Amino acid sequence: MSDSVVLPALGESVTEGTVTRWLKKVGDTVAIDEPLVEVSTDKVDTEIPSPVAGTIEQILVQEDETVQVGAVLAIIGSGSGAAAAPAAPAAPVAEPVVETPVAEPTPAPAAAPAPTPAPAAYVAPVAAAPAPAAAPAFAPATTPSAPVASNSDAGYVTPLVRKLANENGIDLGTVAGTGVGGRIRKEDVIAATASTPSFAPAPAVAAVRHSAPHQPATASALRGTTEPMSRLRKVLAERAVASMVSTAQLTTVVEVDVTRIANLRQQVQQDFVAKTGGKLNFMPFFALAAAEALRVHPKLNASIDGENIVYHPTENISFAVDTEKGLLTPVIRDAASLNIAQIAGQIADLAARTRNNQLKPDELSGGTFTLTNTGSRGALFDTPVVFLPQVAILGTGVVTKRPAVVKTEDGTESIAIRSMVYLALSYDHRLVDGADASRFLVDVKARLEEANFSADLGI
Repeated sequence: MSDSVVLPALGESVTEGTVTRWLKKVGDTVAIDEPLVEVSTDKVDTEIPSPVAGTIEQILVQEDETVQVGAVLAIIGSGSGAAAAPAAPAAPVAEPVVETPVAEPTPAPAAAPAPTPAPAAYVAPVAAAPAPAAAPAFAPATTPSAPVASNSDAGYVTPLVRKLANENGIDLGTVAGTGVGGRIRKEDVIAATASTPSFAPAPAVAAVRHSAPHQPATASALRGTTEPMSRLRKVLAERAVASMVSTAQLTTVVEVDVTRIANLRQQVQQDFVAKTGGKLNFMPFFALAAAEALRVHPKLNASIDGENIVYHPTENISFAVDTEKGLLTPVIRDAASLNIAQIAGQIADLAARTRNNQLKPDELSGGTFTLTNTGSRGALFDTPVVFLPQVAILGTGVVTKRPAVVKTEDGTESIAIRSMVYLALSYDHRLVDGADASRFLVDVKARLEEANFSADLGI
C-alpha cells in the first residue's frame, strides 16, 4: 500500500511552492515526521516532513519545479516499487551535490582567515616593546638634581631645555651642566646631542616598519562563478523594487546615549541569564521603546489602502534576520504589551527557527513596523528600505563608546566617555511627514536615555 505526500497549505495567501531540495532519494526509508523535502514559497523556506513511515517509491516533482498547494510530491510505500523506480529520479539526486559546494565555501573563508590575522594584529605592539627605551628621556627629567645634588640651582631645568632634550632623546640625568651652580643649559643639550650616535626612538620605528606583513583574507569560492537566483532572492528583489517605485521614501537619523542601558545590562546580565537562559542585549530595549512610541504615533504603525489610511490596533514588530538564503522578517506580535524578557525570548526563538527553516509562513506575516539591527556587523547606520504594506522601518546602528558632552544635575557640562548609537528611521512620505518621524524618534530617544526599564525586565 502506498501513500501520497502532497504540498500542504503553508499560509492563508500561499497558493504554490517550489521544490528547492530533496532530502531523500528514491529507495530511501523515512520515518514519520522526518524531513523529506525543502520547499520555497513567497513567504518562507520550509521543510516538509514525511506523513508516514516507509520507503520512497517515486518522486513526482523535480527540484526547481513549482506546483500548486495540494499537488502530489512523492509516493511512499512499503518499498516494493522502489526497485523499478530508481532510474527515473536519478537526475534530481545530482542537484544537491551541485548546491553543496556553493553553500559550503561561504562559512569556510570566514573561519579560515580568522586565526591568521590575529597574530598580525598583535605582533606590532609586541615588537614595539623596546619603545620604553625612549622613556629615560622623559623619566629622569623629573629628577635631574641627582648628579648635582650639592648645588641648589642644578635641579631646575627650563621648559625650553627639557623640550629640546625630549625631542633629541637626551637623558638629562647624564648631562653635566655648565651653567651657574651646575645648571643644564641649552648649549649643554646641543653638545650632548652632537655626541649621541643615534636617536633613541629609532628601534621602535624600525620595529613597526619590519612588522609581519599583512595577511590577505582568503578569497571567496564564488569569485568568477554564476548561479541562479533563489526563489527567496527573487521575491525580495521584486518587493524591494516595487516598494521603491510605489512609495516616497526618506530617512531621518538621531543619536542616542544608551550608557544607562549598558550599565543596566551589566548589572542584571548574570541574573537575567540564570532566569531566562539567554543573554540580554540592546535589541529588546530598542524593540520595546519603538513599540511604546508607536502607540502614541499611529501614523508610523499604519498602512495605505487605496485612498484610505489603516491604523493598526496592535504593534506587530517585524525584525530582520540575516540567513544564508537571504533576509527574512519574523514577527513579534503585540510587542508593546510584552516585557524585556519576553521580547528577548521571542527574538532568540524566532531568529533560530528562521535560520533553521522551521518557521511557519504565518510567523512571517502580519508585521506593522520593522526593526533592523544594521549595527550587528559594525555599521554606524544606513537608510533601510520600507517594505509594503508597512510605512516605516527603524535601523539601529552599532553601539560604540566615544566622547560626548554630558550635563550634570547642576547644569555643569563636561566631556565623558559614553555608549552612543544612531537610530535611522526610513518612512513613506505619502503618509508620514518629517515632523511625524522626528516626534517619534525623539520619544524613542527619551525612553532609551532615561533607561527606566527595571520594572519591565520580567525577571
